[in-house]
Amino acid sequence: MAVWFTAGKSPMRKGQRMSSELLYLSNADVQELKISPREAREAVLAHFRDNAAGRSIGLPKSFISIGRGSWFISMNGASEAKGIAAVKMVTVAADQENGTTSRVNGMVCVSDYRTGVPTAVLDGNSITLIRTAAMSAVAATYLAPEAPVTIGLVGCGLQALSHLDAFADLFPSLRRVYLLSRSTLSAERIATAALEKRLDSIITEDPNLLLRESEIVISTVPSSPGLRSFLDARLLPSRSFAAAVDGARSWLPHTLTAFDRLVTDSVEQSRWPVDASGQYVKSTKFQDDLVHVASESLRPTAPIRALFAFQGFVIGDLALAELAIRKARALGIGATVPR
Repeated sequence: MAVWFTAGKSPMRKGQRMSSELLYLSNADVQELKISPREAREAVLAHFRDNAAGRSIGLPKSFISIGRGSWFISMNGASEAKGIAAVKMVTVAADQENGTTSRVNGMVCVSDYRTGVPTAVLDGNSITLIRTAAMSAVAATYLAPEAPVTIGLVGCGLQALSHLDAFADLFPSLRRVYLLSRSTLSAERIATAALEKRLDSIITEDPNLLLRESEIVISTVPSSPGLRSFLDARLLPSRSFAAAVDGARSWLPHTLTAFDRLVTDSVEQSRWPVDASGQYVKSTKFQDDLVHVASESLRPTAPIRALFAFQGFVIGDLALAELAIRKARALGIGATVPR
């Protein structure tokens, strides 16, 4: 079949027409897909394995600072194996005028891998929640105790709720959840969700109690002016797993050496954890990343304390975007809009 080039345009095959429509998935559409924790976990694992095998590429994040605590963040990835490429844009705003809008917002734009034709636009907020918890769960599959009974959630926002879903699905052995939050209402909301999963909840103001009693710890503390690290890794059980969605900013830097293994999502993107001010803790270097861990599929044989500290790698977003689009087309969810 003939292929020709036109100045200023991408190559097209003879008889091919450029698509003039996009699939749009709103935040509500993504939620209507009801992506299960298992679906999300398996999709993320498959994409990280593709990345390890050279069948996809993900670039480190790029940042544009627009003031203290505010950024435009761009994430780019492409999967030859799945036939898609995606750009995710995230905005972080320090202040909101009315106080009701999320500080963090995102959009994912997807194109066909071979033709470059844009095919879909997805609201990024729910995608981010699901992919983040799925990445933690994939890491826990290889680094966490095999049948943990207790989990501690440090911070009780939407990420904590998403992680509760992911870890209750991954570990049916869980029986008890410890909750630490600046907001009693947020902790009570998580406790209600835990009760629906037949988990007992203990709301505490003592981080040391939570650490001593939890085999799994999820920290989701947002950045804020004046934040001080307060989690002491030395208090964790000798066989335990911590997922620091906050990049480790809530963990006391000098105690990170208590972890036997320190893993991130991509060492190319980040080589060190961060402290409460967002600065790299260069005294503690990541030893491995999820790309390698997922491809090797090896569990530790001896009891270890493991830390998975990360700030989000685009391969996870690529996985959830591909899964969401596939489910949306199968279920007839979303709107078709003109380009």
